[in-house]
Amino acid sequence: MSDRFALTGARIFDGDDWHDDAALVVRDGLVEAIVATGAVPSGVERIETGGGMLAPGFIDLQVNGGGGVMLNDHPDVASIETICRAHAPFGTTALLPTLITDTPAITAAAVAAGAEAARQKVPGFLGLHLEGPHLSIARKGAHDPALIRPMLDSDQAMLIATRKTLPVLLTTIAPESVDTVRVSGLVEAGIVVSLGHSDTGYAKARAFADAGATMVTHLFNAMSQIGNREPGLAGAAIDTGTLFAGIIADGIHVDPATMAIALRAKQGPAKIFLVTDAMATIGTDMTSFTLNGRTVYRKEGSLRLADGTLAGADLDMISAVRFVHRVVGLYLSEALRMASLYPAQAIGQSHRLGRFANGTAADIVALSDELDVKGVWIEGDRVFEAGVAKGA
Repeated sequence: MSDRFALTGARIFDGDDWHDDAALVVRDGLVEAIVATGAVPSGVERIETGGGMLAPGFIDLQVNGGGGVMLNDHPDVASIETICRAHAPFGTTALLPTLITDTPAITAAAVAAGAEAARQKVPGFLGLHLEGPHLSIARKGAHDPALIRPMLDSDQAMLIATRKTLPVLLTTIAPESVDTVRVSGLVEAGIVVSLGHSDTGYAKARAFADAGATMVTHLFNAMSQIGNREPGLAGAAIDTGTLFAGIIADGIHVDPATMAIALRAKQGPAKIFLVTDAMATIGTDMTSFTLNGRTVYRKEGSLRLADGTLAGADLDMISAVRFVHRVVGLYLSEALRMASLYPAQAIGQSHRLGRFANGTAADIVALSDELDVKGVWIEGDRVFEAGVAKGA
């Protein structure tokens, strides 16, 4: 493929508006322009997409695994590459490999792998999400309680040092394990702080938002719920305009009606966005895997420990888009924003990701009218084409 080409034959969604009878012009891995089909500059290679639509590539801020591997089990660059490749056929062009609460040694290895993946410019690698270990045991979910602990000075120093090696560093913490002073220090260093796995109340969650936390991890899951006299962390996420919130849209983690209520009630400008919380199973036919030495079973669309505790999700991003569009009832444009523009905004990357404008990354997903993924481009390079075998 040439360094300058135009994708034609599809409706184009630029993150805000739809364009008909238009072409998306790409140059040197960046979007150059959206022009009328008849106005494609002469000499530019035209690639006919065969109908459907083009949209900004999906961005997933919580991806524990894929392609048969978990970052926790294999914290190395090869695993990061495998995870990114596994999610690309589902429209994801940028993701945060996510480390679930683990030992300091595993955490250090994952951090080193992330730094090397950034140096090598692994396609689709956006940075790291460290989910724990500074959480609440009361809302541990599938995290190993023996590894959950408060944040120390050394932990804060490690996070700040890690941020210097990555484009994006997101960490999920619970107010029970970290104070607001530490949160302010992390935010000043450029780290995105998300509240999660917490039993905290509304007032304390608001205080952490005031200290600089800007996100809530998997809304409604592993957190204090909305009650008549205590709105909890879930209520704070919805009621606080500066807090973005990821949500797992598989119909198992959150009821569609609850999701619809939250979307209607969410105070902005921060938004609710889609995450998969995907595990090793994505892109495979495996029926089980291990997490911190415990077996997770894949059955009937869910992933669970032996005791029935949900352990991540058996979900890909295009399936999440279909769910909020077809089941929850969102307009397609809003469903697409939840998978691209809003997560980009949540991590301060909407100047280059999640939309099509002059100079943004040419991260593109081609979809059929039935919302099947037809093709995927990362920085202008086609990484997936439906019906074409790997290596073809």
